[in-house]
Formats: sequence, C-alpha cells, structure tokens
Amino acid sequence: MTITTGTDWRAWQESWDRQQEWYMPDREERFRVMLDMVEALVGPEPRVLDLACGTGTITARLLARFPKATSTGVDLDPALLTIAEGTFEGDDRVSFVTADLKDPQWTTLLPYDAYDAVLTATALHWLHSEPLAALYGQVAELVRDGGVFMNADHMIDDTTPRINAADRAQRHARMDQAKKNGALDWAEWWELAAADPVLAAPTARRFEIYGEHADGDTPSADWHARVLREKGFGEARTVWRSPSDALVLAVK
Repeated sequence: MTITTGTDWRAWQESWDRQQEWYMPDREERFRVMLDMVEALVGPEPRVLDLACGTGTITARLLARFPKATSTGVDLDPALLTIAEGTFEGDDRVSFVTADLKDPQWTTLLPYDAYDAVLTATALHWLHSEPLAALYGQVAELVRDGGVFMNADHMIDDTTPRINAADRAQRHARMDQAKKNGALDWAEWWELAAADPVLAAPTARRFEIYGEHADGDTPSADWHARVLREKGFGEARTVWRSPSDALVLAVK
C-alpha cells in the first residue's frame, strides 16, 4: 500500500483501518452496535470520552453518525495522537489529551468531570487485570448516572478450548490469504510510519514508551462485566460478540 507522506491524514486513517481489519474483519460491526447503544441509552448528542483513542477511530464514527456529539480523545501514543490531531484539526467538537491511563491522576487532565459515554476498542488488552480493574473504578466515577461505558476487545472464553482453536486456525488462514493479497500487518504499518517525515519522530517516541507490544491480559467478557459491577456500575453485560472478541456494555 502506498501512503502519501506528510499531512494526508485521511490516507493514514484509511491505512490504520485496513491494518486493523486484517486482524478483525468484523471491526465495523462492533462500532455499529456500540453507537446503537449510545443512541439508545444516552441519546444522539452525547459527550463522549474516547478512551485510548489511537487515531480517533471511534470519534470519527461517532461524529459521522451524531454530528452534535462532542468527544475527548485520551491516549499516550504520540504517533497515533499526531494522526488524530491532524485529522480533527479545527473541529471544535473534538479535543485530545495526552495521558497515561496507568497514572492515578490521568482524569485530572480531562476537560470535563463527567461524560455521557466512555468508549474504547481494542486497546485495554494492553493492561494486566489489576490495573484494568483500577481503571474501571476511575471510569465509573467519570460516567454520569444513567451514562454508559463500553469496551470492545479481545475477550477469550477459556472454557471452550476446541472452539477457540478452530476459530484461531480459521482466522489465521484468512489472514494469511489476505497477506498474500497485499494486506499490511502491525509491524509493516509501523515501518511505514517510521519512514514518514512527519510521523518518524513521534513513532520513535512511541516505541520508547511501549516497546514492540504490551503483554497485558485478555480476561473473559464475564470477568469484565463482573468487575464493572463491582466498581460501581448498576448493570453490565455483553451486547455483541464474535468467537474471540466481545463488546461489554455497562450502565451507571
């Protein structure tokens, strides 16, 4: 894939989406369900916290569907935040905060004390279970009464090893075929970013922060729902799932 270097932020967004879809071909479906539930529970003009926002994938889909929504994106990755900030430059509905979600004080950097919805996808598996549970407690304090939190991520059910193995084999066969057809994987995408004049420096900083990849946990959807209830949400359950991933919704 050829990407225009410099400030073609739309091209970078597209390339990030395609790279992510190589791993998760049903990626857009989880976003659709996520926004369906936002509309159902808090309405079409929500104040949203895009947690571990990356390039602003959720924010882009949020604003396309709900033009009167507002979004605060928070992340620590300087390269992905550079793409996000470039993409939404001049849009007063969107702001970005650089913060480490493992820092107990990260919420003090946010522009608002409360949000209608806190949304995140394919990001919190970078955390181990203990810091993730602590983060859920902080999120519970940010969500207003009646508001929602949703996390779409890898949530493996370890009670079904044969099903898991079959799904993994099928997914990897499809990924291998897509790779032969020119799909970029994670490492290749970052190689392109490192070679870009605008993204080279923030990409170098990004790898100083994170290394190649984190070694967090992928607990089951039931674990997520249980911990969210323990941390202050009134209800929590899975509202979408694939063989390997799930979207857990919690209502304050």
